Amino acid sequence: MARVVVDVMLKPEILDPQGQAVQRALPRLGFDGISDVRQGKRFELEVDGPVDEAALARIHELAESFLANTVIENFTVKVEETAPSAVGAEK
Repeated sequence: MARVVVDVMLKPEILDPQGQAVQRALPRLGFDGISDVRQGKRFELEVDGPVDEAALARIHELAESFLANTVIENFTVKVEETAPSAVGAEK
């Protein structure tokens, strides 16, 4: 089993009010030196079987048609290796 991650972010020219709100709040919370914040979405897809070129093409199609609004968002698709001992070991 493999994990494919689709990261979706607003295009740079699109206003990001949530990112701006976070950026404005950081100095009040004691986090200085952060000049910009952009918020995005992350989708983790567990794929049965091998992640070959055909599977990646299908996932790319899924991301383009369903996960991202390509008028205002860009997305990336990447394969992450999943180690059996790391499953469910989040902090």
